Parts: sequence; C-alpha cells; structure tokens
Amino acid sequence: MFQDLLKRLIQPEPAPLQDADARLALTALLVRVARSDNDYSGDEQTLIDQITQDRFGLSINDAKALRAEAEAMETEAPDTVRFTRAIKDAVAYEDRLAVIEALWKVVLADGQRAQEEDALLRLVTNLLGITDQDSAKARQRVSG
Repeated sequence: MFQDLLKRLIQPEPAPLQDADARLALTALLVRVARSDNDYSGDEQTLIDQITQDRFGLSINDAKALRAEAEAMETEAPDTVRFTRAIKDAVAYEDRLAVIEALWKVVLADGQRAQEEDALLRLVTNLLGITDQDSAKARQRVSG
C-alpha cells in the first residue's frame, strides 16, 4: 500500500494526490519532523492526532489510525529531500503552507526548538517551496 503511494510520489512528474493519499503523505511528514530529535513523545503524537482531526475533520479514532499509517509510511519513505519534493509537486501551495504551520506546532510542542527539528524544518520549508518569511509568519501564528 505505502509502496504504491511512494512510487507515485517519486515519479519524475507526480500527479496531484487524492485526498486520502495527501493526508497520509502530509501526516508522515509531521511524523518525520517529530522523530527528528529522537524523542517522539506521546505529547507529539497527541498533537499530530489533534492536527489531523482539525485539518481533515477526522474523529479521534480515525486520526490515530491515520497517524499509525503515517508512522509506518514515514519509516519506508525515501530520504527527506525526495519525499518532500514529491509532496511539493503533488500538493497545492495552500496545503503546503498549512503543513508548515502544523510542523511548527509539532516542533514547538515540547517548549523547545531542538537543533535537529529546526534544521529539518528549514530544509522541509525550502523543499516545499515555502519562503522563509512565510515560515516565520507560520511560526509566529502558532507560538502566539
């Protein structure tokens, strides 16, 4: 299942993703950033569930199931550069910008900006085609 989606994502010119595939790919990106500091906490998992509930209108059980699928997909996904570039080519800009905001929520969830998370988020922002200014604005919106 994941292999088919991953193959479609990393094609030279991926087609736009169906809603369910886009949800899975974007949630896998949230998981990747949360895992980047080697401290994938229950708080981060809960926050990812909350983000997917709010963003995609899911029940708590559906959000947890999506996160579980995303965790498995993230493990199988190619390197962050190819994975993120593929998402950029297959997901609308507005959705990618909203994902940057969600990624900042995950990074800031524990009250710290770990160097690994910060570095990965800068890379992901660039690869998703989001400007540094838009990323900074997203961070400011989520940090209050």
